Amino acid sequence: MDAKEKKLIAAQASLAYIGDGAILGVGTGSTVNELIDLLPSIRDKIEAIVSSSSATTARLEDLDFEVSMLNSVGDVDVYIDGADEANKHMQLIKGGGGALTREKILAGASRKFVCIIDDTKQVGMLGTFPLPIEVVPMAQSFVARKMVKMRGQPIWREGFVTDNGNHILDIHNLQISNPLEMETRINQIPGVITVGLFAHRPADVLVVASDTGVRVTGN
Repeated sequence: MDAKEKKLIAAQASLAYIGDGAILGVGTGSTVNELIDLLPSIRDKIEAIVSSSSATTARLEDLDFEVSMLNSVGDVDVYIDGADEANKHMQLIKGGGGALTREKILAGASRKFVCIIDDTKQVGMLGTFPLPIEVVPMAQSFVARKMVKMRGQPIWREGFVTDNGNHILDIHNLQISNPLEMETRINQIPGVITVGLFAHRPADVLVVASDTGVRVTGN
């Protein structure tokens, strides 16, 4: 089974978490794109839909969905998104696509966060995938120096600007043995908008696609 097929079966499995009259949050990335393509088949179930990025909004609008603002819908019943890495505690690294801030907002506003991945994203310890940090542009060098002191190697994602008008530092070679503590430490650095560690708000459900099918953790 190739990567695209795994993403598709993970997306298909996540449809079971979308109930009638759902206020649905939709994340960003290649796995979520498979989900978006399936949403017209359950259009009647969705009362409102909220997006984590301009790219996702554009895909949804191409399928004739009206995308709502989070401020107008209140809490989200279910938020479905992918991840760059996931550990056994359903703590995640996200932000490879650059939408980490809005993704974290939607995860925080959701009653249930369903994360859909393929088995290559499951790791024993987070940190092999470079950890994205969204920063205010004027703080980029300052935050980078702080990350060097934390034994990470920061690399500016050159030429990329987030939907919020900010920059991203990708932190390589971090050993994230305590995701909760590291998320808190990085969030306290002035100029950091969001760190792509989803530890304080991990996934509630982890849907993992592999060659043998789909495995679900959580409920």
